Amino acid sequence: MSAEQDGRAAAARFRHDHRLGAQALGDLVSLVEQTTGIDVAVLDAGPDEHGLTVRDPLRNSVFIGVARTDRPMRQRSTLAHELAHVLFEDWSPAAEGTWSERRPEEVRADAFARHLLIPVEGLREFLGDRGPEDMDLALLSQVTQRFLVSTPIAAIALEQAGYITEAVKALWRAVATPWLAARFGWIDQYRALQAESDRRRAPQRLLARAINGYLEHVVSAQALATLRGVDVATVEAELREAGIEAGEPSRAWTDSADLPDVDIDLSGLDDADGESSPAPTR
Repeated sequence: MSAEQDGRAAAARFRHDHRLGAQALGDLVSLVEQTTGIDVAVLDAGPDEHGLTVRDPLRNSVFIGVARTDRPMRQRSTLAHELAHVLFEDWSPAAEGTWSERRPEEVRADAFARHLLIPVEGLREFLGDRGPEDMDLALLSQVTQRFLVSTPIAAIALEQAGYITEAVKALWRAVATPWLAARFGWIDQYRALQAESDRRRAPQRLLARAINGYLEHVVSAQALATLRGVDVATVEAELREAGIEAGEPSRAWTDSADLPDVDIDLSGLDDADGESSPAPTR
């Protein structure tokens, strides 16, 4: 199979295995963590850094990091792309090539991400039996908003499903998602998505373990704040508001009557001849 076919088949298999059907996916970070057990974090990164996957072969553990960004749809596709590398076990170092070439693994990961986020079956369920003559920018906006994908990804999916032509796809790929949101009335939702994607986010399992440590008095509130990338006052206020307080550490006291008898042998303090040493004289 081609890289495109491999990616599409893997996305369909992932949805089937985790009973996701063909519907649009909500919060992708929590979905990946809950379905795969992989730790996912949203991190501060440079403008040209979007995502990375780290594997510890000794512990057989995997970590996915995606960059903070005010482009929420790109962050979702980046996370889905990195998930593909995990599922296909793309652990080998990248082969050298020219800048104009993309390795098959990257093309396959792109296809997986696209079909995971907006499967053709889900698109057909959403749009029904509309034809190319029915499609316009308002419907492109609905598809983008429904599946929370960028307009280029939406346009590719629409063309693959037979709803638009190759020429229309080329035109619609240039339409900016924020413009669609502003033009068709869901800019408030888009701003909320931006706020969510542009903030740090710690792996949920790691944060849950850290909170357990906080309750056991072995992890400080400052450590929780550092993990989340917020100030300690915010952490303390949120925990207090939620009714999560460490309280006083428990101390186990023992009554003296419960202490065991101790037999102390002082014979070793005597001299070798068995007599006590004489008192010192002036």
